This record gives sequence, C-alpha cells and structure tokens, in this order.
Amino acid sequence: MENVHLAVEEDDLYSGYNDYNPTFDSEELENDVAFQQAVRTSHGRRPPMTAKFPGTAIGARPLASSFGTRMAMASSMGRPMTGAVQEGAARPMTAVRAAGYTSSLTHGSSFDPLGQSRGPAPPLEAKNEDTPEEKIKILEKKVNDLIEESCMAQSMGSLQLALEKAKEAGRKERALARQREQSGNVDHINLDLTYSVLLNLANQYANNEMYPEALNSYQVIVKNKMFSNAGRLKVNMANIYFKQKNYPKAIKFYRMALDQISNTHKEMRIKIMQNIGVVFVRLGQYSDAITSFEHIMSESPNIKTGFNLILCYYAIGDRERMKKAFQKLISVPLGIDDEEKYIPSNDDTNTNMVIEAIKNDKLHQMERDVKVLAEKYIMTAAKLIAPAIETSFANGFDWCVDMVKSSQYVELANDLEINKAITYLRQKDFNQVEAVETLKTFEKKDSRVKSAAATNLSFLYFLEKDYDQAERYADLAMNADRYNPAALINKGNTVFVKQDHEKAGEFYKEALRNDSSCTGALYNLGLTYKRLNRLEEALDCFLKLHAILRNSSQVMYQLANLYEQLGDPHQAVEWLMQVISVTPTDPHALAKLGKLHDDEGDKSQAFQYYCESYRYCPSNIDVITWLGAYYIETQFCEKAIQYFERATLIQPTQVNWQLITASCYRRSGNYQKALETYKDIHRKFPDNVECLRFLVRLSTDMGLKEVQEYATKLKKVEKMKEIREQRVKSGRESSARGRKEGREGSAGSSDDVKADSSHSSSSTKGERLSTKMRSLPGSNEPYEASSPKELDASYVDPLGPQMERPKTGAKKRIDDDDFGDEELGDDLLPE
Repeated sequence: MENVHLAVEEDDLYSGYNDYNPTFDSEELENDVAFQQAVRTSHGRRPPMTAKFPGTAIGARPLASSFGTRMAMASSMGRPMTGAVQEGAARPMTAVRAAGYTSSLTHGSSFDPLGQSRGPAPPLEAKNEDTPEEKIKILEKKVNDLIEESCMAQSMGSLQLALEKAKEAGRKERALARQREQSGNVDHINLDLTYSVLLNLANQYANNEMYPEALNSYQVIVKNKMFSNAGRLKVNMANIYFKQKNYPKAIKFYRMALDQISNTHKEMRIKIMQNIGVVFVRLGQYSDAITSFEHIMSESPNIKTGFNLILCYYAIGDRERMKKAFQKLISVPLGIDDEEKYIPSNDDTNTNMVIEAIKNDKLHQMERDVKVLAEKYIMTAAKLIAPAIETSFANGFDWCVDMVKSSQYVELANDLEINKAITYLRQKDFNQVEAVETLKTFEKKDSRVKSAAATNLSFLYFLEKDYDQAERYADLAMNADRYNPAALINKGNTVFVKQDHEKAGEFYKEALRNDSSCTGALYNLGLTYKRLNRLEEALDCFLKLHAILRNSSQVMYQLANLYEQLGDPHQAVEWLMQVISVTPTDPHALAKLGKLHDDEGDKSQAFQYYCESYRYCPSNIDVITWLGAYYIETQFCEKAIQYFERATLIQPTQVNWQLITASCYRRSGNYQKALETYKDIHRKFPDNVECLRFLVRLSTDMGLKEVQEYATKLKKVEKMKEIREQRVKSGRESSARGRKEGREGSAGSSDDVKADSSHSSSSTKGERLSTKMRSLPGSNEPYEASSPKELDASYVDPLGPQMERPKTGAKKRIDDDDFGDEELGDDLLPE
C-alpha cells in the first residue's frame, strides 16, 4: 500500500503541479541499472515492463516523487504513453515490424529479424498430377513441343525426322481429344492446337513428296467448317497438283483459293494470279497466260511478271506487243534507294561510321540482289527479242539499247553492246569482223566496260593463235581493271604458250588473290606446276579445285595422272574410278584403268576395262593392239583377227596390221585364208619382203605352182633393198666427211641432218609401233607361237601436252544470261 497514492476526497485545484513522470528524469539515468545494461548490450531490446494499473505507462518500478519517495504515478493525460502496452493486449503494427522488430518478445529472447530460429520452411504442397485437368495440360504441352521439334528438323533439312515428329504429334493430339471426352471437357477443345497439328503434318507430307497423303491432310482441314480461313490452304493443294503436272486441277484450286481471299489481301491475290499464269504457260495456253500477266502488270507490276509476259508475246510472235512489254519491264519500279547514299559526302565522322555500317548490312545486300535479278531479266529479254522485233538482230539490239539508255538501267546499255558482239560470234557464219569491231568501240569507254571488251578480244585472238594481239588486249584489260581475274588469266595464258611457266604462274596467283573462287586460275596454276615438274604443288591445286568442283571429271583425271606420276597407282585407280562414276562412257579413262591394272599384273580386270574402252571408242590403236595381243597370248587367234582388221581399216597404209591378220589366220590353221591375205598384201605392197617370204613358205608347204614366181620376186626385192641400204650408208659417210671440210660443207651437212632428223622422227614412230608388235607373230617362224608378254599397249594421256593449254579468260560457250559470266572464262578444258 505504500506505493499506492490515494486521491484526496476534496480536489485541490492547485494539487499535482509538482508531480512529474520520473521517466523523463535524466539525472537518475546514471543510477538506472536497467538502462545502463541496455546501453551496453542488446538486452535493451527486451519488451518494456507493463504497468500494473490500466492507463499508465509505467511498470512496477517505483517512481520518485517530488517528496523523494519513489511511487508509481499515473499519466497526467489519462491515456497510455507511446511505447507502453497493456498486459495481454496486442500492440498495433508499426513501420518497423516488417524488419523483424516487435514488442511482444519475451524476456531473454534473441534478436532474429529473418526468422532463422524457426527452421526451414515447410515443403510446397505436391501437385496432384492424377487430376484430369493436369493430364490434359501435360498432353497439350507435349503436342506443342512435338510440333516445334518437327519444324526445327524441317528447317535443318531432316525431312524424314520432321515427318515422324509430325505423325507423333498427331497421335498425341488424338489421345488428348479422347482424354477430354472422358473427362467431360468437350466444350474446351483447343481448335488452334488441332489446326496446327494437321497443317504441320500436311506440310511435312508435301516436303517428303508424299503428295496423296498431303492432299488428304489438307482436305481434312478445308472441309472442317470450324477452322476459319482454311480456304487459303487450297493454294497449297494447287501447288501439289502443279508438282504432279496435273495442271487443270491446279488451275481449279488456284481459282477456288482466289475466290475465298478478299480484295483487302491484294498481294496474296497477285501471287495466286501469277501462279495461274505460269500454269497456263505450261499448258501452252499463252493467250490465257497473257490475260493474267497483263492484269498483274496493270495492278501491281513486278520484274518477274513482266519477263513472263515478254516470253508469252515471243511465243505467239507478236512484235509490237513485245516492244511494249519490254518498255513496261524497264519501267518497273524496284523500290531501291540510290547508291549515292552509301558514299560518304562530308567529313562528319559519325555519319561516315553509320554509312560504313549499313554499306554491307542485310538490307543493302537484299537491294543488290533485287537489282542484279532485274538486270538479269532485262538482259535475257533483250537478247531474246532482239532478233525477233526487227528485220535483223543488229537492229533489234540497237532498239533495245536505245530503250535501256532512256531508262533507269543506263549502265546495262554497254553490256548489251558487248552482248551484241558476242551474238555475232554465236552466228553460224561467224561474223568475227563485226564482233571485233564492236568490241573495239569500247576501248575509250569507262574502265569496267573497257576491261570487259578487251578481255573478250584477248580471248578471240588467243583462239586464233595470234598471241601478240592476245597479249596486247590482255594488257589493256589489266590496265583498265587490275582486279579483273579474267584479264589476268588471259595474260597468264599468253605467257604460258611462250613457255615462260614461272611468270604464267605469277599471273594465275594474282588472279586467285583477287578472286579466291576463280576456278580457271586454279586449274591453270595446277597445269603450270605440272609443266614445271612440281607435282606436289600441282596435286595441292587440284585437290583444292576438287573441293570446289566435286563432279568435275577433268579435275579428277588430273589427280589420277599426278598420283600415277608420283608412283602411287592405287590412288590413281581410285581417282579414275571416280571419273568413271561421273562419265561412265569415257574411253580414255577406261583405257587408262586397263593399263594400270595391266601394270599391276591383273590381266582379267585390264581386259574388262579395255573391252569397255573399245566398245565406246573402237578406233584407239593402243586399245586394239592390247586386245589383239591378249587373245594371241591366250591362244584365241581367231578372236584377235577382228581387232587387227579394225586396225587395218583405221591405218590402211600400215602393212604391219595386215601381216598380223594373215599370221593370225596361219596360227588358227586357216592356211587358205592366210594365203589369200598375203596375196592381197602383195598386190598393195609389192616390195614388202616379209609378205614375199610368207608367200614362198606357204606356197611350198601347200605345193602351189606360184612358188618359183614368188621366190624370184623375193630375190629381186632383197637385192634392191641391199642396194638402197648401201646408198644410204655411202651418203651418210660422205656427209660426215663434208662436215669436216669447211663452213659450206657444214651448212650442207646441217640440211642433211635436218632431213635425217625428219626421217628419224618418222622412223621413231614406226619403231614405236613395231616395238608394240614385236611379240606378235614373226616373219621368220610362220608356224610357231610367240609370246606377247613384251607387248607395250601404252595409253596416251587424253589431256596430254597438246591438250594442257591453259583455260582462257572468256567463255567458249557464250549462252549465259548476264554479262559478268560472258567475260569470264571458267570453263574447264574439254577432253
């Protein structure tokens, strides 16, 4: 009771002024143990002690009064003070509660704002996948994933995998539909998902050329009225009928699709009408195609449609409308900005950086592609209609050039002029003078056109073997445009034919530095290394070329030839097998394979390839010789006769083939036929000693009366042969003595040597031929078989030295559409 302050019954008006709340007594804080402990430790965050009496902000701690007595005092305002909480009452939330501060902690608890003392959070409630709704969601996700995988596989070229994924998506979608029916959610069918599955399946069928299945899938979509805008898919169905060459049905479906597309989709309607026009062209109904194309050119003109319209007019032979269509074609707007915007015009660094950045971006590349395509169509159309619109192609070209000069394609005028010159060359009368004169008119034009014209002139003079003029124009082309690879190739060719192979190789290398994809320069460089006997470097060139031209038989043959020279016959056989896979009827490659197998000792395989070579080219003497010798070696002389008779037809002035034929008759036992053959040889070559010897022997053995006659002729011919030999021997001795006497004798002997060398070259050829046949039936043993093991059926390289001239820088076959190809010579050398 000593702490209880009793109120006076009679209120004193002036009482209580000296009473104050000891909480605000700062003088007593030094003696307050609880406060000092709170300052030193975190214990000060303990909850405050609640008041014993309601309405007070002080706990049980005694308070000092003005009389020095500590007692609890009530608030003068009669309400709880801030921070005081009544016992058992919840304190209102304040701004610091979210950070973990609270006044409800018990005495002695630790500060834990993150609630770590409460332990880990309870695990999330597991999703129940057994419910129908969850099963449907999972199935929908699987179907979407399969459609996406199918599209990705198709974009990467895996058409079969894309089709399998599309089929699996269809199966999953049907399972999803059954699941919805079982769960009673039929009203929530996902039509978009069904449409996507069917459309993707139809597309994958079409990509895999399974056209009936694709048409069935499209029909399912088109006939379902629940799918909006499904009628557009009839365009896809029409495309399939077009691929199947069912043109009437294609037109029908194109028109059905056109009827279902509103006029707001103008671009789509234009494309369908263009397809209809193309189908009419395939059907040969040019008037109907012209109607479609003319409508397109009046509504939304484009380059491709304009070109197709010219083709239709050309097909029906309408000159005037061809001219009008050509004028429409060159007036079609391309929607491309001027190239000048990509040229820096001031010293502004930021602007120049922006121009440099957009100079080669995808948009600019697309603009260039559109322009190149337009120029290609215009050039092709001009070359097509030029001979038809006027009385002569020259006048027609002139009209086209005038029209082009007044259009936005002014630069094409010079290219058309060059094409005019090339057309002269393509004419049957080969009006080369006009072509040359036309090309010479460009010598004073700008550098690009001058270089192109000079390149073609250099090529023409090179074909005429006027190498000085070819080199002159090659130099002119190089001076006009040093980065023109065709000009560099032509220059290298002129140096190559002068046997300066090192310098020619430098020009070919420079052409490759300017254009790394220039196959002509790479091929010629390989030939140059081959001439210089740098076989490894030549092999490297042709291997690089093979990586670019995978199916070039010339490149593969050069590789085979190089491996043979490097002493690797197995690799040579492998490359020749690739040549045969590309050109199976090449007799030279087949004969080469036969020779390689013969060198390896595989006679049966060699015989097979030689037979194939003979079947495609029965005039190759080397192949005929090998096959005849093979049959003689295997004791089938009667089969060898047909080959040597063929050789007799090819070289009727060579007596050796007829002698071998007669010898084969003797070996096969047909002496009567052999005698007739020898008599025929004697009539054609009466001075042939070998024939007379055989006639004497056969006549003696057969008891014929003509023995004495043939013997007399034989002695006479042998005597004449001895006299000729003595004369030749004495002539050589006298020429040898003349060389020692003086300058005149030296000059005379020089002429003799030249004549003798000429005779020697011809005799060398005869010796080579006799060497090949030295193992065939001999003359002095008419009835004994001789072994043909030493037969030399050598194979002549089809791309030998006479064929290894470099490729020229201009086209031999000038039939491409654009000028850029016509000035460049990338054609490989023909065999």
